[in-house]
Amino acid sequence: MTKIYYFSGTGNSLWSARKIAEAIGDECALINIGLEAGKDKLPVEADAVILVFPSYAFGLPLAVRRFAINAVFKTPYLAAFITNGSTPGGTAASLSRILKRKGIGALYFGLIPAVENYIAIFGPPKEETERRRLEMQRKATEEAVRCVMERRVNRVNTFRPVSAFIWLLFSLGVKIFYKRYWVSDDCDSCCICEKVCPVSAVSMRGEPGKARPVFSAKCEHCQGCLNWCPKRAIHFGRLNSSVARYHHPEISLRDMSR
Repeated sequence: MTKIYYFSGTGNSLWSARKIAEAIGDECALINIGLEAGKDKLPVEADAVILVFPSYAFGLPLAVRRFAINAVFKTPYLAAFITNGSTPGGTAASLSRILKRKGIGALYFGLIPAVENYIAIFGPPKEETERRRLEMQRKATEEAVRCVMERRVNRVNTFRPVSAFIWLLFSLGVKIFYKRYWVSDDCDSCCICEKVCPVSAVSMRGEPGKARPVFSAKCEHCQGCLNWCPKRAIHFGRLNSSVARYHHPEISLRDMSR
């Protein structure tokens, strides 16, 4: 049995996780890290464990970090694949520092280039850039499958002080970022934002037909709600509805819904 744990806001990491699962075959379980991260001493037992998640500010998404710390791994092999829109910085180093104390027999860390999805800062990807990055992701995911099948191992440099500092600032910011989300009058109470949030940080409040999303401190700042909103009614900071959104073109709303 192989267990694949993924964390995904716009579908990039989910797409790669699903492709890896399809290649491995029947004896494979696909599990959302967002639903597991809060569980203490979570038993993770399998012949192989695969983690697929994005890099956030050169480090781990907070949910992935909690999962890695809390999980009790009982596996002879673990592979972690980091999706990234630009550079992952010290993301692998952060995870390696946690896992090397877990007594796992063999570890592998790999990178999967993907489309940049932090719309609030980088804006929407250009069509040609998106096409090129999607092809890079496809090839890197195929290579990830080979790495797992061959049980490859490697080591990463865990001394990444600059990345650690940038991630620390991000982790502090996440605690207040949820207050910077706002909803325009274009919202039609479709509840999609509530359904796609990987950590249940969005809830609908108000009477039927007029309910509006409310964002809580559980927010991971994945911006899945913002990118999946069909009306572009969810905004962050100065971002407005004129800015195009992004989600992986081969991942559907049904795929993302909890």
